[in-house]
Amino acid sequence: MPTYCATARAERFTFSSLAHVLAAATPEKSGDQLAGIAANSALERVAARRVLLDLPLKTFLNEVVIPYETDEVTRLILDTHDAAAFAPFSSMTVGELRDWLLSPVATAQTLTAAAPGFTPEMIAAVSKLMRNQDLIRVARKAEVITAFRNTIGRKGTLATRLQPNHPADDPMGIAVAVLDGLFFGAGDAVIGINPASDNIANCHSLLSSLDDIRARFDIPTQTCVLTHVTNAIELLEAGAPVDLIFQSVAGSEGANEGFGISLSLLGEAHEAGLAAARGTVGQNVMYFETGQGAALSADAHHGVDQQTLEARAYGVARAFNPMLVNTVVGFIGPEYLYDGKQIIRAGLEDHFCGKLLGLPMGVDVCYTNHVQADQDDMDTLATLLACAGVNFLITVPGADDAMLGYQSLAFEDIDYLREISGLKAAPEFDVWLRRVGLGGHSGALPNPADFITKMGLMA
Repeated sequence: MPTYCATARAERFTFSSLAHVLAAATPEKSGDQLAGIAANSALERVAARRVLLDLPLKTFLNEVVIPYETDEVTRLILDTHDAAAFAPFSSMTVGELRDWLLSPVATAQTLTAAAPGFTPEMIAAVSKLMRNQDLIRVARKAEVITAFRNTIGRKGTLATRLQPNHPADDPMGIAVAVLDGLFFGAGDAVIGINPASDNIANCHSLLSSLDDIRARFDIPTQTCVLTHVTNAIELLEAGAPVDLIFQSVAGSEGANEGFGISLSLLGEAHEAGLAAARGTVGQNVMYFETGQGAALSADAHHGVDQQTLEARAYGVARAFNPMLVNTVVGFIGPEYLYDGKQIIRAGLEDHFCGKLLGLPMGVDVCYTNHVQADQDDMDTLATLLACAGVNFLITVPGADDAMLGYQSLAFEDIDYLREISGLKAAPEFDVWLRRVGLGGHSGALPNPADFITKMGLMA
């Protein structure tokens, strides 16, 4: 295995492997420090970035960060690599790829064509050479469009997941939260519940309740109960109204085993979702969730930094043509992302890497109360992501998820973001909002009593 060297301020640094270079080049993250793989100084970080700057992209096809023989995620990444899409970049270094991405030559069309040729490690590497504004500028160019009952990801749009979680899975409480979100134009990406109880009967009941609301008011969106993929398969077999099939995924085989999944199981679920054919506009049926630190928390990180592993999780996701992918950026805790600065950086990195790999990327802009962050940090990240062209954001009642016990964005926040940016809801959903009198924002919302009467909610 080759070693990599660079000099910074007359000090020579040697890195034992490609994984070592990537970890040392990464912006400061408490998770990498916990794993003992972070740069020991800012100077070492600069040296590692100098190595990356001149590193040929082809290196990532010849040296892996987790062994091919023992990790099915590595095998997936290399076995599905598109050599034809990579050909225009095969002579580039990581630094030259950065310059290309920031140039006018990189457009939505050229980025779409290039995506299958990039490995997750390539994109993670180039992100480590970028300032926050670079991550925003490049990700903003990318356009990844998916469809089920509506179309997500078109330029000029900003969608949301309406998350009506309830600590007791109470149907009335969930219905009120759904109504609250609809008033603010939330829910076009998906109306999705994290169930308090994961048993099949409860999930079936929740799915039926959501589908009844959607069908009753002819809402052009999709619904999801975020239960384990094996439950989703069983629910489909029982005739439950499963729109999107959800699963958390990670960037190593061991971490995915911790989630109780394998690539073959995800393939089985994907086929089951396609067979149900519930989409009316398209058939992107999968919904994946990720987050920096997942592999480290499962002790399955193999000495690889958490951001590179996160990008590898996107390599898993793109194999199944998902409708939605989102990183839950600050959920795992301060052991992985310590404060607002680290969360903001991670959110921009994750969005950039997902979009460059061809994914319909969203973000749960969130934190837990023991992290050194607050809602002002979330406002900053949400605003930056709107500028960066994020496909969707997650919103919960009052920005406080009482069931999961963390802070996210409120329904009102999507109203703010659309107002300041001029972005609209998904096109089919935007038409529906205007048809039912919910098309305004920031003070232009209808009287709730009028809407309730108009939609027959008291019947």
